[in-house]
Amino acid sequence: MFLSQCGGFLPLIPLQGTESELAGKADACQGCPNQEICTSNKPKGPDPALPYVYERMAAVKRKIVVLSGKGGVGKSTFAAQLAWAFAADEQLQTGLMDVDICGPSVPTILGIASEQVHSSSAGWSPVYVQDNLGVMSVGFMLPSSRDAVMWRGPKKNGLIAQFLKDVDWGNLDYLVIDTPPGTSDEHLSIVQYLKESGIDGAVLITTPQEVALQDVRREIDFCRKVGLRILGVVENMSGFVCPSCKSESQIFRPTTGGAGRLAKETGIELLGKVPLDPRIGKSADYGLSFLDEYPDSPASASYLAIIDRIRHMLGDK
Repeated sequence: MFLSQCGGFLPLIPLQGTESELAGKADACQGCPNQEICTSNKPKGPDPALPYVYERMAAVKRKIVVLSGKGGVGKSTFAAQLAWAFAADEQLQTGLMDVDICGPSVPTILGIASEQVHSSSAGWSPVYVQDNLGVMSVGFMLPSSRDAVMWRGPKKNGLIAQFLKDVDWGNLDYLVIDTPPGTSDEHLSIVQYLKESGIDGAVLITTPQEVALQDVRREIDFCRKVGLRILGVVENMSGFVCPSCKSESQIFRPTTGGAGRLAKETGIELLGKVPLDPRIGKSADYGLSFLDEYPDSPASASYLAIIDRIRHMLGDK
């Protein structure tokens, strides 16, 4: 239900699945690349992209989804640091897929915003930050960084399917998937398309204050409803560490106990706390690896400890 201009409540129009009689005919289906298939007289069945996704993803060993209920908590920055840390081992092949379609910030954070996607007989080629770190984002496909992406759900879902089935990821040890805030189309699409090949786990990102934590609770509920394993929660911007004197002070006070209390209440693991360091934002703006630029920062130590814990939970250490 939603509130109309006259003050009354109107019913929401549900999205139609591929097996529905209204598949391809509903307003929400406009712009979907599979609309013609759905409106044909052929018997309705599963999404035709699923077997192609399964085939492509068979070459990916680990798939990790990075989630946040609230925007602006450092989710994309964490996803980038996670990918950079994996790729620091030259023996590991790493991919980073940015499915934050309306706010693709990964290309800027990784310093490859001016690059473009190229295609070959094997499919779309990822943009490579280094030899063992490939990236795919809608940000590479926009005429300029100022262009808004104004797409309905089906078109977003179609692009996500293409990222999974048409991108020549090759053999990957890790695929990190950066999602938009919330629990909407993009999240449901990722879970649906990777249901058969499997997602190894989700990492939830929050900040200490209650306004962020309440949305993370919804994210936890989403994960449990769709059967997505939660690896744990990361408290980002957890205190401010002065780059000069190394003293720490609270900028965002955990008035309701922060991520630590949330983890206890919900029965999930607190993977760690990353202090606020202004050089993290600077590194992201300039497309540099914070871990490489400032290895002595307390934030770098926190990042690496969290990433080490994630690898341990996955059985990779």
